[in-house]
Amino acid sequence: MTTDHIDDALTGETVELLRAMIRNRCVNDGTAQSGDEIRNVELLESFLAGPGVEFQTWEPLPGRSSLVARIEGIDPEAPSVCLMGHTDVVPASIDGWDRDPFAAEIHDGEVWGRGAVDMLNLTSSMAVAFRHIARTGQRPQGDLIYFAVADEEAGGRHGAGWFTENDYDPIRADYVLTESGGTPIGSGGDDVRRVTVTVAEKGIAWRRLTVRGTPGHGSMPFGADNAVIKAAEVIRRLAEYRPGSVLSDTWTGQVEAMGFEGQLKQALLDPGHVWEAIGGLENPATAKRLHACTHTTFSPNIIKGGSKTNTIPDEVVIDVDIRTVPGENAVEVEQHLRNALGDMFDTVEVRSINDDPSTASSTETPMWDTLTQLTRRSYPEAVLVPTMTTGGTDSRFYRAKGAECYGAGLFSTRCRYEDFASRFHGRNERVDIDSLALTTALWLGVVEQFWDVASS
Repeated sequence: MTTDHIDDALTGETVELLRAMIRNRCVNDGTAQSGDEIRNVELLESFLAGPGVEFQTWEPLPGRSSLVARIEGIDPEAPSVCLMGHTDVVPASIDGWDRDPFAAEIHDGEVWGRGAVDMLNLTSSMAVAFRHIARTGQRPQGDLIYFAVADEEAGGRHGAGWFTENDYDPIRADYVLTESGGTPIGSGGDDVRRVTVTVAEKGIAWRRLTVRGTPGHGSMPFGADNAVIKAAEVIRRLAEYRPGSVLSDTWTGQVEAMGFEGQLKQALLDPGHVWEAIGGLENPATAKRLHACTHTTFSPNIIKGGSKTNTIPDEVVIDVDIRTVPGENAVEVEQHLRNALGDMFDTVEVRSINDDPSTASSTETPMWDTLTQLTRRSYPEAVLVPTMTTGGTDSRFYRAKGAECYGAGLFSTRCRYEDFASRFHGRNERVDIDSLALTTALWLGVVEQFWDVASS
């Protein structure tokens, strides 16, 4: 790995901005009143303020602020580029963490805290790169946009989703760079690296299942129509359901890049054996991610029911996080639920909470070529591996408007692919400072090179 192009002063700015954003505790628990992204927006306003930067803020709900900054390009016909990072984080309890998740401590060359990899590391490094470009008087060929957006962690309805429905022009862009890429995997030696770039994401099809029973006295449970017991069976059936495997071209490239060989590789590329092959992997984090990449998944995550210990409940509500593979929509989701629940399906009320199909971007673009060139500055002869993220990002809103979106970034070999995914929404989330340096340099490189590549 080479680091000749990295500016230590800018890396220091990224580290300190990241730590301040973590400490602001912009925790999004899914309710409209949570998030308080205004704290990070005010921090970013103060950080970006100065010559060459124009920015505005929007607040669809009190405290749910987003910021858009722009450096106007020389050529209005040139493609525009957006660096998009969200400012909210998911909840974290100090229980189970080795360090306070909101103290932003530095230990052993790593910044610890909620949001360190999802995705305040990128949001802060983008801000540092954007400010540096503005203060040095650079004028890119096309518009450069910095979008610090609220509410990504709860589906974007008060953030990117709100903009696409109400005021899209301020964030409009031809190319978008955001989260969930940049980890090196499958080395063939110190000089050969394969680096992930997310070009697709699974669909989101959250469903609310309502199970009904008959109320009664808890002292007489024999033969009772107890909604909790029925809900338990619904959950059991969902947990045991095995949908078919869907193996895409992106999946094939990912298996190749991860260096699987022999019978294991053959099984991973076989729809009839991939489930068992994944189940036999030694690393649990890798198995979880690879399973999600190849199957529509069902995770019952919230259950509400009952009102009193001595009263048999007549209603239980289950919220199920369903993530669909490419090509599936609401019709396929209903069929999955029918298959999973069997004879119980017609007794359960199913309501859609969210329906966003899987989206994807092309790799035949000047941005892909630019990312390849820049990655090779740090990892000579590196190969970019197009991957699919199993979670949702705000890229889907941009793709629906025709933009090409990539989950990018650049991480050091210390941030292993096998461990990286487990830090999202997990305990002991952290990012190493070398990765912050590489990513900050990547954004600067995009501005230096993209428009030359696009015009060649």
